[in-house]
Amino acid sequence: MSEPAKPADLGDGEHLNVLGYQDEFNRSMSLWANFALGFTYLSPLVGVYSLFALALTVGGPPSIWWIVIVGAGQLLVSLVFGEVVSQYPIHGGIYPWARRLWGRRYAWMAAWVYIWAMIVTITAVAEYGSGFAASLFGVEANPTTGLVLTLALLLIALAINFTGTKWLARVARIGLAAELIGVIGLGLYLLVFQRKQEFSIFFDTMGVQGDGSYLPAFIGAALAGLFLFYGFEACGDVAEEVENPARRIPKAMILTILVGGVSALFSFGGYVLAAPDLQAIVSGEDADPIPAILESTLGPVGAKLFLVVAITAFLSCVLSLQAAASRLLFSFARDGMLPGHRWLSKVSERSKVPTNALIVACTVPALIAVLVWLNADLLYPVTAFAVLGIYVAFQMVVLASLRQRFRGWKPAGPFSLGRWGMVVNVLALAYGIFAMYLLAAPGASGDVFTDWVVLIGLGVVLATGFAYLFLARPDRKSDAPAGDAIEVADRLRAHRGEFAEAPSIVN
Repeated sequence: MSEPAKPADLGDGEHLNVLGYQDEFNRSMSLWANFALGFTYLSPLVGVYSLFALALTVGGPPSIWWIVIVGAGQLLVSLVFGEVVSQYPIHGGIYPWARRLWGRRYAWMAAWVYIWAMIVTITAVAEYGSGFAASLFGVEANPTTGLVLTLALLLIALAINFTGTKWLARVARIGLAAELIGVIGLGLYLLVFQRKQEFSIFFDTMGVQGDGSYLPAFIGAALAGLFLFYGFEACGDVAEEVENPARRIPKAMILTILVGGVSALFSFGGYVLAAPDLQAIVSGEDADPIPAILESTLGPVGAKLFLVVAITAFLSCVLSLQAAASRLLFSFARDGMLPGHRWLSKVSERSKVPTNALIVACTVPALIAVLVWLNADLLYPVTAFAVLGIYVAFQMVVLASLRQRFRGWKPAGPFSLGRWGMVVNVLALAYGIFAMYLLAAPGASGDVFTDWVVLIGLGVVLATGFAYLFLARPDRKSDAPAGDAIEVADRLRAHRGEFAEAPSIVN
């Protein structure tokens, strides 16, 4: 029987050449390290700890099912991203993907929203991590202590990032181990040895709906899942530092979603089942229940050890966020799309990392942290739009991908969904619209600012982005390729010899 010869993969440098760029980074990141980077950015430990009490107060124990719902939806998004990054394994993730799938101005807005969402997320994670550090070192938790510890986390992460990709990968792997211990290990321990509730509790609303329907309460708890499942795209932000990225990055993104989802389920479920007074948490009487659960199940020494694990995870998360943000800034600047683009696009000869972009990814979050120190009430409004901003940027790529498919694009990377690509793309977009609605829907507290703060934050970012775009016209200053998905797919197939008709004989 004869069949067409299978085309050999292009070399990493050759693939990059077809896309119009030169190979200038050290490709020292393995599949495991790339997965670790995405996983520590996603950080189920950070997500579960931050939203555990809120989720139970609003939606009761059944809010755990949002982890499953959102995990399934984001898995669809990761499959779409996998096909895109397999064709375009270049630094920056969201920005170059949007640019090559649609165009310059479209990519400008996607990247502008995403950059600010990432920078604000860096600040928020460092701020939350400072609380763990204060508890570990036994210092008083006040605004000044919080600022000092927040800045310390940012600077330590910057110093590690400055050393190069190898140290970034090492610390990401350490952070991955800390995350797995802190969420899966501890979650299993609580489930097996410290269970005080029945598994049926996850179908018991415990009266959070009052006299009305439970559906609004369940919808209100959606943030428990939505806040968790982003970060997997960071695997693609460092594409030019990964060996064989066209194959490895899609796998790393999918693994990030799957392992992150399982980890979050073990962690969230373990805390619910081990809670000695679950009713107090659901009623809102116990606003910060996890320390009490740890103290009662692990003892004082065990609780301290967990704090060490948690701080390691937070530091690794900040590190991964800084790395991803700096690569996005570098990619944006390399195409001449930002003020100071020549300075931002410089790569260190010694460490082969974009040091100037890293400085920005540390300095701006530090300035936001100072503003939070001056007015602690700013932390929520500053960070509220971050999750919605991330989802908006994601769906801009999903929409651009679907647009190209309707125009005849067939992804040409080694990772391909084949005939299922269109179906997955449509479902991913439908999920994304649903998620953005849940995030953007105004509250019902009666306070206009509180109820609309998410949309206000996103509106400010969009307004400033559009203003710069139409006044400075950065899209006119860049001649880098754009909107070339179909043409690049054809070139890649031609380079791999897929248009050759030489058959191979299989006995």
